[in-house]
Amino acid sequence: MSDTKYAIRGINGPVITVVGGRGLGLMDMVHVGEEALIGEVVGVKGDMTTVQVYEETTGLAPGQPVTTTGAPMAALLGPGLLSQIFDGIARPLTEIEAHSGAFIGRGLNLPSINTETLWTVTIAVKQGDKVQPGTLYASCPETTLITHRCLIPAGLRGTITKVLPDGEYNITQCLAELTDEDGTVHALKLSQNWPIRTPRPFDERLPIERPLITGQRVIDTFFPVGKGGAAAIPGPFGAGKTMTQHQLAKWSDADIIVYLGCGERGNEMTEVLEEFTKLLDPKSHQPLMNRTILIANTSNMPVAAREASVYTGMTMAEYYRDMGYHVALMADSTSRWAEALREISGRLEEMPAEEGFPAYLASRLAEFYERAGYIRTLEGKEASVTVIGAVSPQGGDFSEPVTQNTKRYVRTFWGLDRALAYARHFPSINWLTSYSEYIGDLKPWYDKNVSPFFVVYRQRLFTLLQEEAKLMEIVKLIGADILPEDQKLIIEVAKLVRVSFLQQNAYNDIDTFVPMEKQFKMMELILALYDGAKELVEKSIPLSQLIETGIFEQLNKLKYEITNDDLGKFSDYRAQVDSALRQVIQANS
Repeated sequence: MSDTKYAIRGINGPVITVVGGRGLGLMDMVHVGEEALIGEVVGVKGDMTTVQVYEETTGLAPGQPVTTTGAPMAALLGPGLLSQIFDGIARPLTEIEAHSGAFIGRGLNLPSINTETLWTVTIAVKQGDKVQPGTLYASCPETTLITHRCLIPAGLRGTITKVLPDGEYNITQCLAELTDEDGTVHALKLSQNWPIRTPRPFDERLPIERPLITGQRVIDTFFPVGKGGAAAIPGPFGAGKTMTQHQLAKWSDADIIVYLGCGERGNEMTEVLEEFTKLLDPKSHQPLMNRTILIANTSNMPVAAREASVYTGMTMAEYYRDMGYHVALMADSTSRWAEALREISGRLEEMPAEEGFPAYLASRLAEFYERAGYIRTLEGKEASVTVIGAVSPQGGDFSEPVTQNTKRYVRTFWGLDRALAYARHFPSINWLTSYSEYIGDLKPWYDKNVSPFFVVYRQRLFTLLQEEAKLMEIVKLIGADILPEDQKLIIEVAKLVRVSFLQQNAYNDIDTFVPMEKQFKMMELILALYDGAKELVEKSIPLSQLIETGIFEQLNKLKYEITNDDLGKFSDYRAQVDSALRQVIQANS
């Protein structure tokens, strides 16, 4: 750390001005005041420097010292990140609690990872090996689910000139030494520092060709997000954004989950902590926290740290991506992050744009979402970061700046509907306002891994729902009785799609997660009933006769009665559909 000191001149909430020299660089990390509060340089003008402080600034006074580290704000990355909870600037909250109790003490600059913990390390290189960026030099089991892989960082190549044997080491010990072409010796450890605002390098960005399987029918079938893609969940208060993200964190087929609580209420993050620590991973039956990182910057924490928290979470996600893992980052919510940008921008006296947000709101959102992607790592493995960002528009107004700018950078939009939530229809994703632009890219995957008819059936169901929406406008005016039989059939089958297929019970052991094969068979069965009923209507047989057989009510129950490992029962339900159709035909013959 540099010993050069500067002095505080003015204080405006988390924004302070500093005088005393020209040695502070833009984005340098600094320590502010007698308690060495963590801050970052955000503006330099002559001898005057502007710093945003990531901690509570109460008690700071003009004249107190500011010390620069001479480096940008960085996260300490290494084994020990998983199963932990951090604040917005990557300080471990469990360690902070041990030092200062229930409230975060000022100036606690603790490392993200315990430096004393010993890890059982397997060394993957030997003396004399030529190495390059992406070469594996050490590994250790971080949890029962995840093996931590240490790779040569970007821009570093040369010869291994010293190496330790396999054994137990902490993150500060030098495991091997690399001598580059200039003769400079570099120490290779279990840990590394990385600037949080700088994207981590990779070899190549690959096309998105496979979905992130979530087990939620309305998402996987109707509005999928590609693995390595970006999705937004906008919705008003109480529409179910957080609960939807909880389901995705529990059930998506990502290897690692990074859950970022950005500006949310403290009781919501408490609920996440309590729930996640009890959950078992459905694939391994190990604790879900063994592959989860939680970052909590609640609404009562310093606003500047909220702005930094999304970059902290993304840096950790990219770090595990570079090891070859598929990572899902849940950001809840980007609106609170944008509000932090707005507050800091106002204190910096920048010219406001629409609704007071800074003019660079769109570019900051782009920087965040563009760090998602399906890539080939420097090691040559395929890996991804999928970003799912919640948006909380005031009053549920999707025309506000954060939602509109987010739509420019995501290809999946899950618009939540307060009316559906109040009607107890969850997930409350409105099928008329939501969309996914990944369908065409993912079709070859569906054709190969599910069925060549999957996308066709999806489109047929979606068309039925759109037709129902048009017909319901007529029904509101003149009632349903006056409609012709074929239109009554559309309304009846669309209701079946909404209740039996789109509505899903997160608290039911059978319905909380549904594999793709079961989703396809559910679509197939609903369409079989529709096609058979359509033939009856074309023969002038009243639809009411088919309804009286109870077959529609029977199909409403199938999602609770057919388990994920007993899909053979669908043939029994298909037999019931055929029997009901024959019964009506015989009654009219």
